[in-house]
Amino acid sequence: MTAAVQGTAVPAAFRLCDISKRFGAVQANRGVTFAVAPGTVHGLVGENGAGKSTLMAILYGYYQADSGHIEMQGQRVAIANSQQAIALGIGMVHQHFMLVDTLTCLDNVMLGAEPGFFLPASSRKVRAKLEALMQETGLQVRLDARVSELPVGDMQRLEILKALYRGAKVLILDEPTAVLTPQETLQLFETLRRLRALGTTILLITHKLKEVMALCDAVTVMRAGQVVQTRAIADTSTEDLALAMVGRKVNLGRVATPAQATTAASTRLAVQGLSLRGEKKGLALLSDISLSLQAGEIVGVAGVSGNGQSELLEVLSGMRVPATGRLQLGEQQFDAAAGHWLLPKLARELKLAHVPEDRHSCGMVMNFPAWETAVLGYQEQAQYRSGPAGLAMNQPRMREQTAAMQERFDVRPRDVNLGSSKFSGGNQQKLILAREIDQAPAVLLVGQPTRGVDIGAIEFIHQQLRLLRDAGCAVLLVSSELDEILALADRVIVMNGGRITGELGIEACDEQTLGLLMAQTVAQTTAAPADPAVLDPSAQPSAQHAERSA
Repeated sequence: MTAAVQGTAVPAAFRLCDISKRFGAVQANRGVTFAVAPGTVHGLVGENGAGKSTLMAILYGYYQADSGHIEMQGQRVAIANSQQAIALGIGMVHQHFMLVDTLTCLDNVMLGAEPGFFLPASSRKVRAKLEALMQETGLQVRLDARVSELPVGDMQRLEILKALYRGAKVLILDEPTAVLTPQETLQLFETLRRLRALGTTILLITHKLKEVMALCDAVTVMRAGQVVQTRAIADTSTEDLALAMVGRKVNLGRVATPAQATTAASTRLAVQGLSLRGEKKGLALLSDISLSLQAGEIVGVAGVSGNGQSELLEVLSGMRVPATGRLQLGEQQFDAAAGHWLLPKLARELKLAHVPEDRHSCGMVMNFPAWETAVLGYQEQAQYRSGPAGLAMNQPRMREQTAAMQERFDVRPRDVNLGSSKFSGGNQQKLILAREIDQAPAVLLVGQPTRGVDIGAIEFIHQQLRLLRDAGCAVLLVSSELDEILALADRVIVMNGGRITGELGIEACDEQTLGLLMAQTVAQTTAAPADPAVLDPSAQPSAQHAERSA
């Protein structure tokens, strides 16, 4: 089989031919066929659960197709495992990096691919080859630095280098910008364009259609396990791609807020003078943060990742104790200087819900079935207890409630017993959101709600956050996506270097204005600080707190 490149028929870098794969009752892939031209960037898009990851796992040898075959450079090949895929010149960079934190960058590249038994000599050979690769591709990393010391962007560059070192001519990237800052994303794109110019074929799996339009030469859209279209980028648009992915028009823009009765503002959460220091050399992670959340509003927190937004959510949810600061949540007041701070368990009792940024490490236990994830943190509630004195878990009730959540939030598949790790990232996110929103919280803290989520699920999650706000909840939204902030927020707080550098009503916000505030290094807050009257330093919690836990 061939693909047209610059008017000349040449063999496709690879071609998937009538690939089908079933897992029990779930048909993950159904007769998938498409080809990728050599030396191009080809996008692969589709909703969560559309079958993209399964397809790539087949190409990389993790799974075997039930039917169909793979061709490379016009020749039919068998790929029984990842070693055979690597030998054929296929490399894969996973969304969750496959690196050993305690090893150096050099050691991570060598691991499993040592060129000889004598490690010092092998190390010199690998270093020389990597230095040549870095010079050729522009992928610069500190080879002697431990992975644990690297920013996320460097980890990703290391993963790409690792694949290229092993001889990858076809590079599969799974959601490569999901955890990158905007600056790191731009750097990645420059790297990928350079690799394309060097002849590398790149398959880009992403939910970000703007990135597809900016970077790719062609794009394949999947829905329900099938290919619904493959087009040159010049022949499509973000609107066309969204329609093909979801099967209907999708609106991710701003939605008019319904008229509400005029009532006195009700402060749901207020914090003043919040500061937090890191473990290394007393580094200030948060400095003099003051803010308040009112009932019936979404407050967006904008900023380049790593500027204190994550730490703010952790402190407000009780996961971390600040050095200084006072907090009011409902009728309860807390003072860090007095040694009293909010516990996650008490936060839930006070109707504060939290959707963490990292759903895998903080939002769920991956080997729990869905019904356990759906009640995690709320399992002590009376509705979930049974037996004498409520000592036993009411598992039938938990399963029943989980089934209702899955139906309401369109979690696929509708299986309460399926392991949490078996759901796609978007469906994991919807399950966590369902768990927290089901509690009808007074305050919702939500971090990166649509990271790694498909466009249809993004629209649904946005709708749920708006409904929660309209019901009177105060929502604090942390997102690295300015489009998301502009679509959802009523007020926007901008953070840089652990400080608030500005606060604006949404009517005064646009990407340029927010970008300028995001670049500031000195706090220039335009909003009034949280009302000191609701932060009485003499008020203390009524009892000593027990051990802090999530």
